[in-house]
Amino acid sequence: MIKFINPSSEKPYIRFQSLYQEALENDQRGIEAISVSSYSQEMSEVEARYVNLKYIVDNEWIFFSNYNSPKAQQFESHSQVSVLIFWSSINTQIRMKGFISKTSMDFSDEHFKGRTKEKNALAISSNQSQVIDSFDEVAENFHQTLRAMTSDTVRPDFWGGFSFFPYYFEFWQGHENRLNKRRVFEQQEDDWIERLLQP
Repeated sequence: MIKFINPSSEKPYIRFQSLYQEALENDQRGIEAISVSSYSQEMSEVEARYVNLKYIVDNEWIFFSNYNSPKAQQFESHSQVSVLIFWSSINTQIRMKGFISKTSMDFSDEHFKGRTKEKNALAISSNQSQVIDSFDEVAENFHQTLRAMTSDTVRPDFWGGFSFFPYYFEFWQGHENRLNKRRVFEQQEDDWIERLLQP
């Protein structure tokens, strides 16, 4: 589930919320899963991965991750990202382009407080994407951290939120015979320019 806070009344956001509600009513699994693509300047490569979108606050789209991870380093050096959502229950794909940065520490702190103890133990114990000798090592670190946690345990500095601000949306809706509908919204200064594309 995605939590909407003071949702924007701009056209692409209204369309997104309408499709989200339709997918929800059609029992879409993993409705919060989004693919985020970033650029690695070091490797001259584009990489993509799925993350869970937790909040849309006005026009700010927020998920959480380890700040020492490869994707976090890529966001730091190249702030433009591409985002993709696919909801199979309504045969709808949503593409976005935007700029990404860290959320405020206060926002990350509040989100951390509301998570389960187990999720926070993993956030604290995992050196995300680092090479390991065995999965047993990961499990042991997790359980040690879980046992050591108290009600006073706070969010580590290396974990927190990322928010991206879209400047481009494409809503693709599949139909029979590939007569697919494609509607684009592109931000130009303070306005959203709306266009239709060929299938």
